Amino acid sequence: MDLPQDSAPPDIWFDWLMHRRHADDADFAQRIQSLVESYTDRVLDGAALQQGMTLVDLGAGDGVVGLRAIDRIGPSLKVVMVDISADLLKLAEQAAISRGIGQQCTFLLSSAESLGELKDESADAVTTRSSLAYVADKSAVLRDCFRILKPGGRLSIAEPVFRDNALAAASMKMRLENEVPDPRKSILPFLYRWQSAQYPDTKEGIQNTAITNYTERDLLQWAQAAGFRELHLELHISVTNAYRKSWDIFLDVSPHPLAPSLRTILHERFNSDERQLFEAVLRPMIESSDLPETDRMVYLTALKPSQIEH
Repeated sequence: MDLPQDSAPPDIWFDWLMHRRHADDADFAQRIQSLVESYTDRVLDGAALQQGMTLVDLGAGDGVVGLRAIDRIGPSLKVVMVDISADLLKLAEQAAISRGIGQQCTFLLSSAESLGELKDESADAVTTRSSLAYVADKSAVLRDCFRILKPGGRLSIAEPVFRDNALAAASMKMRLENEVPDPRKSILPFLYRWQSAQYPDTKEGIQNTAITNYTERDLLQWAQAAGFRELHLELHISVTNAYRKSWDIFLDVSPHPLAPSLRTILHERFNSDERQLFEAVLRPMIESSDLPETDRMVYLTALKPSQIEH
């Protein structure tokens, strides 16, 4: 059905950040916020901001990085928040105004791939947090980051790495193509149906999908090729059983903005009997915290040389 002319398609970035990331559960939202703040602090540590600087934050979302940066540095810091979502930028602007720091912020509606409005050598630091992952040509964005940084400026990013999730889906696909599991004993087909709805499951799909077309080493190599020096990368892998205990939260949370929730997948890809069997096996594991969750985050800092080599 076509949308009415006066209707706009839903903003998936706003919807995920405000709802689907935490399933509208206040306690789980607080847990997620604490995790986000830890990522943000690492990014700001790497940016090494000082008074009088200008920070450009790509994929600013609701402004958590920029606002936290101003909290750290004070009234002399200027922040340019760039995001593709008008709704999220509006939230960030409202938050800045309510704190009395709106005059320190500029809000630019743009994708990270279209930074032409930002002048050469206009920023002292560039940050991204979970935004470069959704850009197809990451090397081009890193070249643009290099362009807008002043000599001696710093790049500091924190990005999730989803490649292993896609490789797991591809592995399940290959296994199912080569053997027929006993439907009375194995839920592998159900697990595959779930994971392949959230991540690509072929070599071509993995390479052609923004969230899976890179590894941490790719980010390092692309930044170095863009001209950055003094690069430092850390890959943090956390395996925890403590995130989700409620079955309803587990059903409604999406692992990234482009992924449907498990509840949606069960509705669209499973019949009634399959849903009951899947829940009978998986729900006890979720509610007893027996199912671990793996979080992979790469932190990269780099410096634009004071003198550019030609």
